[in-house]
Amino acid sequence: MPLLRSYGVSFIVLAGFLPLVPDYLIDAFPRRIINLHPALLPKYGGKGMWGHHVHEAVKAAGETETGMTVHYVTPVCDGGEIIAQFSVKLSPEDSVDDIAEKEHQLEMQHFPAVVEQVILGI
Repeated sequence: MPLLRSYGVSFIVLAGFLPLVPDYLIDAFPRRIINLHPALLPKYGGKGMWGHHVHEAVKAAGETETGMTVHYVTPVCDGGEIIAQFSVKLSPEDSVDDIAEKEHQLEMQHFPAVVEQVILGI
């Protein structure tokens, strides 16, 4: 923690970060750590739900849409308050790779703006 403080870190943004964030770090940065999740939480969240596992579950369930969620990090995996969600329609013909690509496009389109809005307190 002193190392983070020595560099002036006041906000943490996670994207594609798999390990659970330790409680001491969450306690030190309350509502100052956000995460990107490749699904519409609370669906397809929690332990083991990352990357292709999420998209495979979405496909297996026959979902008609998927999306991305930006949320605050808490000690509960993928359980923090939702900041923003964006969705995209799916068709039955979409493969797991197609689903992943559609979700990735949402990330590129929306994630930077959401991060900026949160940091600026909008």
